[in-house]
Amino acid sequence: MFKVAPLPSSFMLFSMFGFIASAFLLTSVIKTWAFAFLLVFVAMFIASIISMSKAPLEEEYLEKLAIHNQHHYKRKKK
Repeated sequence: MFKVAPLPSSFMLFSMFGFIASAFLLTSVIKTWAFAFLLVFVAMFIASIISMSKAPLEEEYLEKLAIHNQHHYKRKKK
């Protein structure tokens, strides 16, 4: 089993735009580079789908952190 890191949504967006750009713009210029870029962007898209479905929620991490705890320090009264 492997641990899945949560990826930002911009990662998926970048993979979609990169796939479309390399599919339409690069295929007419250089076919081997276009195919290589298509493979990279498909791998990025698959990684973002796995991250969306398998990554742990932030609530699980908040229990381990002290930031969510409101009473971790007390203000001195005058």
